[in-house]
Amino acid sequence: MLPREKLEGLKQELAELQNTLTDTSVLSDARRYRDLMRRNKELTAICGEWDRFLHLECQIHGVEHLIRTETDPEMADMARQEMEDLQARVQESQQRLRELLIPNDPNNSKNAIVEIRAGTGGEEAALFVADLYRMYSYYAEQKGWKHQLLDLNETGLGGYKEIVFMLSGEEAYGLMRFESGVHRVQRIPVTESGGRIHTSAVSVAVLPEAEDIDIDIAESDLRVDVYRSSGHGGQSVNTTDSAVRITHLPSGIVVTCQDEKSQLKNKAKAMKVLRSRLLDAEISKQEQEIARSRKAQVSTGDRSAKIRTYNFPQSRVTDHRINLTSYNLDSFLAGNIDEFIQALRIAWRNEKVNE
Repeated sequence: MLPREKLEGLKQELAELQNTLTDTSVLSDARRYRDLMRRNKELTAICGEWDRFLHLECQIHGVEHLIRTETDPEMADMARQEMEDLQARVQESQQRLRELLIPNDPNNSKNAIVEIRAGTGGEEAALFVADLYRMYSYYAEQKGWKHQLLDLNETGLGGYKEIVFMLSGEEAYGLMRFESGVHRVQRIPVTESGGRIHTSAVSVAVLPEAEDIDIDIAESDLRVDVYRSSGHGGQSVNTTDSAVRITHLPSGIVVTCQDEKSQLKNKAKAMKVLRSRLLDAEISKQEQEIARSRKAQVSTGDRSAKIRTYNFPQSRVTDHRINLTSYNLDSFLAGNIDEFIQALRIAWRNEKVNE
């Protein structure tokens, strides 16, 4: 059953909100105006669907009356066929309303900052970090997203101990958020002479890009250190102290950036990552609180959970959250991951609908 009283209340809220948006004082408060516009968009969609549902109900009542009173068998049969169509449309409208009533995460529309780090497995794990970085880069190209490298730490064989980059585009975080967790790889490493299969692990963290109005950071809470950038093998990238390390003293979060030759550009990139990590910490805390009250299958605050296995000998990739398996690993690593991401998104929405 639909919460009719709540839906009627949302129509009243929409009317009041649209009146508030005409207040000039709202325009001077960037955060409030953004939040109100986001809520206006949500309520407009809900109330529009609610009006369609009520219209369909009125049509059904009219057809029910016709079926009861119609004496012409042919006309009565046509009315019954129309009733079947209307009932199907009502079911579809009910489902859309249930989905629309799920609180929309305002972060879904944000850009995504992706951090990939090598875990157990040494050089083999670092090589798989590079594989995942390419995979997400290919996926970003398919989506038409922009890609910006923020920081990296290379190893000797072409891998990365860690790499941080930002994907900018429509629903970048809303889609990439399901990639957070531990990715396990099973294959014969290039460093293995005996042909034995090794298991390594890589962690992926996807953060919503935080805007200045999302996170307030006091300068007194920061310690900024500069040092000379260095590339693989200790080779100097440049001869100036352009690399930046920022420590957020209250949380202990440390962010480094040495990708640019300009100290100012590296500091700006590091601050972008710092804001996003602080915002992500708030989101993780909220998710953990939710997870304590329910068993979330798709997305919880546990970022250390093993979410996916990539088995090279069997050309298999398996997502353990929804038990989805593909036997086309090469295509998956070429960026064709949308089937998994959309399946995870549907599973997440179904969880919310059933709560």
